Amino acid sequence: MGLSRLRGARVFLIEPTYGIFLHKSLYFRPMEEALMLYLNKHRLAKGVVLIVWLYFVCSYLIGSIMFGYIVTKAFYQQDLRKLGSGNVGARNAGRLHGKKVFVMTFLGDALKGTVVVAAARWVHFSDSFQLIGLMLALIGHLKPITLKFKGGKGISTFIGGMITFQPLLSLVIMAVFIILYPLTKSFTLAGLGAFLFIPVFLLIRQYDWLTCILAAGILILILLAHSENIKEKIRHN
Repeated sequence: MGLSRLRGARVFLIEPTYGIFLHKSLYFRPMEEALMLYLNKHRLAKGVVLIVWLYFVCSYLIGSIMFGYIVTKAFYQQDLRKLGSGNVGARNAGRLHGKKVFVMTFLGDALKGTVVVAAARWVHFSDSFQLIGLMLALIGHLKPITLKFKGGKGISTFIGGMITFQPLLSLVIMAVFIILYPLTKSFTLAGLGAFLFIPVFLLIRQYDWLTCILAAGILILILLAHSENIKEKIRHN
């Protein structure tokens, strides 16, 4: 190497965490460019992972916002957990305080599912990631950290999220509900029965297998949350 080239070389730090030093000269430029490309991709990968984890955590925390508890506290200074069935969902709130409170609670809880799915779509997450977010929001609703892990049953959040995910599901759910209700004479059984068609509908619409499995997993959470209600309705019928 000539003296003129050595004088023109200078040392600089590309990535402190790696402790990499390069001579910025004509001899090292191709290697420098390749390494910079690698490091930029590495930073991008770390950024994406951070965004995904942040989305997952926020999905659970959004699910943990319990509108039934908030509404009854704000308007009636009551703890919904200590009234009626003790559930903080829309049905218990409506039984105790009427249709307006039911609608406010239902829409608030449904909005949680809508926000989580819409946010994932806004950042161009895949269908499966959208449903993972909805599942975490649902878990947050069922086991909210804000109320010592004693929450609702998740119907409102589930409906809001799934209809945002695939708007045509609203028609499917209503159609199946209309068919099942005269047979079951139960809003609970007809509604849950209608939900069973969601994974089938997604499969027919050619969603990938993982998305359909996640939809089925979310549905299982809903059924488990309503297991006692289902047993009671079956006994009465």
